[in-house]
Amino acid sequence: MAITAPGVLSRPLADIGGTPITVAGLMLALAIVVISFTLSRIAVRLIARLRNRRNHGGAALYILEKLAGYGIAIVGVLFAFSTMGLNLSSLAVFAGAVGVGIGLGLQGVVKEFVSGIVLLFGRELRVGDFVELPTTPAVRGLVWEIGARATRVRTSDSLDVFVPNSRFIEERFTNWTLKGDTRRIHVAFNVASDADKAKVRDVVIAAAKELPFTLPDEGARRTQVWMTSFGDSGLNFELVVWPTLDAVKRPAAMQAAYMWAIDDALRAARIEVPFPQRELRIRSIFGREGDAALAALGHDTVPRKSPPSEPECPPSRNDAAHETVRPEELPPGRSGTGLRSERVGFSE
Repeated sequence: MAITAPGVLSRPLADIGGTPITVAGLMLALAIVVISFTLSRIAVRLIARLRNRRNHGGAALYILEKLAGYGIAIVGVLFAFSTMGLNLSSLAVFAGAVGVGIGLGLQGVVKEFVSGIVLLFGRELRVGDFVELPTTPAVRGLVWEIGARATRVRTSDSLDVFVPNSRFIEERFTNWTLKGDTRRIHVAFNVASDADKAKVRDVVIAAAKELPFTLPDEGARRTQVWMTSFGDSGLNFELVVWPTLDAVKRPAAMQAAYMWAIDDALRAARIEVPFPQRELRIRSIFGREGDAALAALGHDTVPRKSPPSEPECPPSRNDAAHETVRPEELPPGRSGTGLRSERVGFSE
């Protein structure tokens, strides 16, 4: 007996909760799912383009993008079940049993997903922040993206480190740019013990202020030089300075730039940088002491004249300073002070 097309479409494939699932119902449900996922992608793209055009409110739009991507897809799936005539309440027992089994195996995945949602709505972490995690080795870099399972942190060397979302919820981390403001840094250096402290301070402060990413003195935010301790071979100091926010996000290059500038300044001012010293005392050699012992070793006992002073050291090229002020590579979701991204959905 021939089977017509309407007969094939109305033929039941299965029975769930007393409701027959037909070919037509299944095809309609699949079409609804495809359409809902397509609308989800379109909504995400539109919101991403809107974030590109705005300088403020990017964090709120980033959250809206994630919610739209998931919300439209979930509503579409539920509507697809409804069009097949399924009573969702009749699936509760089955879904509960399956959910327990899946939940035991996917505890970690669900935990990271929920942690990602908490991070999106929280204020402790946002895309574009510079964070530091006390791991071994320590992870420092820009928050590039908050995904469904992990947060992507990009280091100054363009290395992507994926940190589980729960780490930012359960463990301690440092957000260097939480308030969108700069921070004070300390650069350690030392000089000879007989150096003029006032001269050291003036020379180092002048060198620090010549770098383009050093902020001008304003109120309590001033460039200073502190003497921190007496070293074994000299005096230990710290340059205390307020750099720009962009420089703070490149800590390695920033520290190297200040150290290079300090070394150039101390050399130009003829301020000695001490090296570790050891004193060796010899009581006697072959039964001889003093000048006689030196003469036995072939050393001249007459003090030698100090060599002529070397010409002044010219300033050298500070590569780290150029690295610190180069144009910043913005993470997805940041455009200026706003957010920018063409990524779609809640990435893994």
